[in-house]
Amino acid sequence: MSQQTFDVVVIGGGPGGYVAAIRAAQLGLRTALVEREHLGGICLNWGCIPTKALLRSAEIYEHIRHAGEFGLQVQGASFDLAKIVGRSRQVAAQLNAGVRHLLKKNKVAVFEGSGRLAGPNTIRLQQKDGVSELHAPHIILATGARARAVAPVEPDGRLVWSYREAMTPDRMPKSLLVVGSGAIGIEFASFYRSLGAEVTVVEARDRILPVEDADVSTFARQAFERQGMKLMTSATVASLRKEADGVIAVIDAQGATTEIRAERVIAAVGIVGNVEDLGLEGTGVRVENTHIVTDAWCRTGEPGVYAIGDVAGAPWLAHKASHEGMLCVERIAGVEGIHPLDKTRIPGCTYSRPQIASIGLTEERARECGHELKVGRFSFKGNGKAIALGEPEGFIKTLFDARTGELLGAHMIGAEVTELIQGLSIGKSLETTEAELMHTVFPHPTLSEMLHESTLAAYGRAIHS
Repeated sequence: MSQQTFDVVVIGGGPGGYVAAIRAAQLGLRTALVEREHLGGICLNWGCIPTKALLRSAEIYEHIRHAGEFGLQVQGASFDLAKIVGRSRQVAAQLNAGVRHLLKKNKVAVFEGSGRLAGPNTIRLQQKDGVSELHAPHIILATGARARAVAPVEPDGRLVWSYREAMTPDRMPKSLLVVGSGAIGIEFASFYRSLGAEVTVVEARDRILPVEDADVSTFARQAFERQGMKLMTSATVASLRKEADGVIAVIDAQGATTEIRAERVIAAVGIVGNVEDLGLEGTGVRVENTHIVTDAWCRTGEPGVYAIGDVAGAPWLAHKASHEGMLCVERIAGVEGIHPLDKTRIPGCTYSRPQIASIGLTEERARECGHELKVGRFSFKGNGKAIALGEPEGFIKTLFDARTGELLGAHMIGAEVTELIQGLSIGKSLETTEAELMHTVFPHPTLSEMLHESTLAAYGRAIHS
């Protein structure tokens, strides 16, 4: 059996794993990366990136349909679903090749196969041409997560779709049932609704987008319903009967049952960590609720074994995984001045229409934590750039500690808020207060001015509302 020795071996080539491998190599560590399927992981190949390509096509189609509002005349607008899907897959392929190039550029040894722990500092590598061993004092598990399968809506690849089938449909369904209203479910609901499908969303919690601030959830519901979506909250799928080319779902909403017919179902009810077949048995690695337990430096209970990204728990976001990857290897390399990850400083984004973005505490959570609040809110209708863009629907909400002025959270819904959120992400990292934001000069005319106005509004000083 062949054996090779490295300083760091990373299992999993997603946004956590490949970033960790590149950063480790930059720091002078001999680094190997093991990936069994796709460099770039689910995010790049089947998640974050290709879904945004799909949503971009839907967004442009929506603009064309409303061209008359801008003084433009467009006749006979239509879409080619195969080309929309093809562009999405091409985008993923391009970025996959880019990741491979970056790993090669940084001299990371890439092994295509499956890796599992096989004793202290040892990985057993299974490849097409046989089995070998990799040895390293530092092993990083970055194996990601997969969609949760929950009865009776287990994906079957034909009538009940996972995200993979939802991203590569062979034809446009006339009707669609989406089970789950988190970011994944709402993004698919938004995409298919924009292209004309009749969409029903079923959510077990009492509101859609349940991790978002309640005001954002309420506004989003109103916006989606105006678009023609049907949203059912406090509801579950009690049973599912499959027919030749569709399903009949029985929905239980607080004891009242309703039958819904749909050509296809998308299951979007959460994820589970990929912890199987990693050789964790007999080690000090602890797994809770399908996720590996780590400390502030991504260390597991097994010496020399670390875990990052989705397999290490919420929030299940690519940028969280990448940051953990860099944090982990910089700690291994002894880089000075690094700090544990503060998860309240991780922004979250949903690329629906309208877009949604947030960071920090919701208003409800901030009050539960005992904060006395200053709450600011500013509507898109008061912003000149939003009106000029024809995007006057939405708002920005900011939360400050009334005693210290600390920025506790921000919650946004509207055009391009997934880009605006980074301004307050930087603010939280710099531990900003309302004073710094009030004295920041924002360019005019921009959507970013609403960050300023929302801050001013929290202290009764908003100018344009």
